[in-house]
Amino acid sequence: MSNSNFIDHVVVFTRSGNGGGGSAHLFRDKLTAKGGPDGGDGGDGGSIILRGNTQLWTLIHLRYRKHIFAGHGDNGGKSRSSGAEGEDIFLDVPLGTVARDRETGEVLFEITKEGETKILTKGGRGGQGNAHFKSATNQTPRYAQSGEDGTESWSVLELKLLADVGLVGFPNAGKSTLLSSVSAAKPKIADYAFTTLVPNLGIVEYRDFKSFVIADIPGIIEGASEGKGLGLRFLRHIERNSILLFMVPADSDDIHNEYKILLNELKQYNPELLDKKRLLAISKSDMLDQELIDEISQDLPEVPCIFISSIVQTGLVQLKDIIWKAIND
Repeated sequence: MSNSNFIDHVVVFTRSGNGGGGSAHLFRDKLTAKGGPDGGDGGDGGSIILRGNTQLWTLIHLRYRKHIFAGHGDNGGKSRSSGAEGEDIFLDVPLGTVARDRETGEVLFEITKEGETKILTKGGRGGQGNAHFKSATNQTPRYAQSGEDGTESWSVLELKLLADVGLVGFPNAGKSTLLSSVSAAKPKIADYAFTTLVPNLGIVEYRDFKSFVIADIPGIIEGASEGKGLGLRFLRHIERNSILLFMVPADSDDIHNEYKILLNELKQYNPELLDKKRLLAISKSDMLDQELIDEISQDLPEVPCIFISSIVQTGLVQLKDIIWKAIND
């Protein structure tokens, strides 16, 4: 997933189709000069519908498709023939896509399952033909119902990545290195801040052909919840993860304090994130000897902790065991 191809936020203008008008036709043939009403109903206007697609990981296919219009319904005809319905427009989106009203910010719905469909902009209903309005006191109604107009709106589509585990840490905490070590993902890795500019997903193989998905979220900095750095843009991806794996490097000046800063940024962004299961991995622990590990262990947060090194592959099997247990508890 390259930087240029990962788009997780688009704004689209959608207009649904108008419903067709009902027909006010009266039956006529060579034997019937004054027949009763036989006007058909108008067809419903087309709707704009979002559909979940597991093959998609980004919203890039909608980036330049700003205006989307559905088809109009046809008018009803004689002999109670209904007008054709307007063509629905299906927009395939990745799982984890949230639709919002651009004006109010209200969440309209979320797409979380393969093949799940939700109507973004509903088409207008077709009008009823005059056959519906026949009564004992009005045998030949010469009127029919008009079709409803379609609706139009500006909507925001946001992608929140679906993953079992979200990696949370400051830039250069070793998140990308861990992801590349335990999965086939190939994120960009370098020794400077904000190497990761987009989230990366990796499928981690576990025992007995089991697997789980890890999301490498771009590094958070202090103040990310207030819009500093890159964190605010990607914090929403953490909302979808069932487990948060905090990563703090072994060479940190204060591991406990760094963990608290990260936790506070999540709290400021969305307090509900604190209800998720949390694990702590001390990365780059190949720099430590056993004496330092014992010393650091005396002042760690009260969450399951493990010392790992992605470079020399230590602690990774145990980390997978801890994650799998947390996922299935």
